[in-house]
Amino acid sequence: MILTSINQIKRFLTIGFVSVVMIANHHAVAQSGDSFTSGEVRKVDLPQSKITIRHEEIKNLDMPPMTMIFTVKNNALLKDIKAGDHVKFIATSEGGKLFVIQLKKEIDDGSN
Repeated sequence: MILTSINQIKRFLTIGFVSVVMIANHHAVAQSGDSFTSGEVRKVDLPQSKITIRHEEIKNLDMPPMTMIFTVKNNALLKDIKAGDHVKFIATSEGGKLFVIQLKKEIDDGSN
């Protein structure tokens, strides 16, 4: 009988943990929204997983245009990105830190 109770407690804790992870993930996705922000790359620091972007207003973070440093969650996002590139990105705030979770280089069509 005690074994059943321990298994029930483990099952309950597992379900609770999974629920918390799902809620946290939903919050991050909801906070990031689906809208990309345009910006110009000022610096890429691959070893530190950082990118400096001069950006337009980031609406989902209620942030005015400025230049700032972001951490990237995946260094693969920085592949082929260099200072001077025009990019579109999605940023999120987690625990007071700003992260770029999506990043793509804008294509220069020569119309500028």
